Amino acid sequence: MVLRWAGLVAGALLVVWTIGSVIGTIVVPRGVRSRISGVSWHSVRRVFLALVRRLGTYEAQDRVLALLGPVSLLVLLLTWLLLLLIGFGLTFWPLSGGGLLAALRLAGSSLLTLGFAVPEGTAPHVLVFVAAAVGLVVVALQLGYLPTIYSAYNRRETLVNMLESRAGEPVWGPELLAREQLIGSLATMPALFSDWEHWVADLAETHSNYPWLLHFRSSHPLRSWLVSLLAMLDAAALYLALAPGRAPPEARHMLRTGFTGLRAIAHAARVPVNKDPRPDDPLVLTFEEFAEAVEHVRRVGFPIERETAEAWPHFHGWRVNYEAVAYQLADNLVAVPAPWSGRRQLTAGRSIQIRRPLHRTPEDPEGRNARVTPAGRDFSPERGAGAGQPGAHPLRARLAGRARQRRPW
Repeated sequence: MVLRWAGLVAGALLVVWTIGSVIGTIVVPRGVRSRISGVSWHSVRRVFLALVRRLGTYEAQDRVLALLGPVSLLVLLLTWLLLLLIGFGLTFWPLSGGGLLAALRLAGSSLLTLGFAVPEGTAPHVLVFVAAAVGLVVVALQLGYLPTIYSAYNRRETLVNMLESRAGEPVWGPELLAREQLIGSLATMPALFSDWEHWVADLAETHSNYPWLLHFRSSHPLRSWLVSLLAMLDAAALYLALAPGRAPPEARHMLRTGFTGLRAIAHAARVPVNKDPRPDDPLVLTFEEFAEAVEHVRRVGFPIERETAEAWPHFHGWRVNYEAVAYQLADNLVAVPAPWSGRRQLTAGRSIQIRRPLHRTPEDPEGRNARVTPAGRDFSPERGAGAGQPGAHPLRARLAGRARQRRPW
């Protein structure tokens, strides 16, 4: 009999703990950490990562990982219901007059409002009503949670999809500037930076409070909210570094909002963050890659006010604020291995073809003369555009030699 009453206490504590997890995860409008949610999420994630390690292409991995976010939400709901079932079962055990199995049967009937098991006595009837109310509230909260999740997802993907028409996919910051210069649309960059500033603010709010959104992938395998944000940050930093007199002030505002938003998301995802990096802290991105990107935008006539070596410390000072956290998140989320986005443990050593829109005109129907980056060119995500083909860039050797002689540090 003592064991039954000890079970009642343990069951009541388990019910309270589970309800606290539900409230902290769904109801409280901030990122409240829950051990139940964390264990459930990480368990599902480990299973998916074990599966994708066996797949040979990034596209196949992306198809599997696209299920990670939705499946984790369903598993969490089932976990909550299972814990409540066990908790109420233990609570019914000393009051129902039967064994533990009968108590679990009564708890399940009450929790799911099925009504096929009816207890005897006043105390069990009170617990039946409590269990039924808790079950209904938990399921209703989870169902009401889904529209919030998908509304935030749809808002996030709108600007991500817009970048494809401006810079192809996967998007790359220098490519965005080059493409806008090529089609004479640099005047639209202030509005674009402003839109992305608001986008990042919304992203930081929703993805910090609902971390499952981090793993809801874009509908296209070569698009990613994180890679798109990184490309916009790089485009803004490159603009400010190369042409400070022409760069719109919106670029600076977007950069500041961007890296602070990334840090907030990283904190919710439990990724370590250096909140106050020095401008001269080391980068993974090298000066050679930066110099190649400068030459990339120079070829299409992008207005440049600073020489490459002079612009590098300014770009370095901006990128140090977001590179490490962006690379860590990209690796954790297995984002598309785009240029300047770091290394992925699950896709290491693989190349993926950059798909860029051709600049077709009546005079040049094939888009050969004004092509920014050759279509179908491979890149290595650890290095940058064209790195997958040694010697593919005619200026690589010359720029590398110049970089060794003129490193600003």
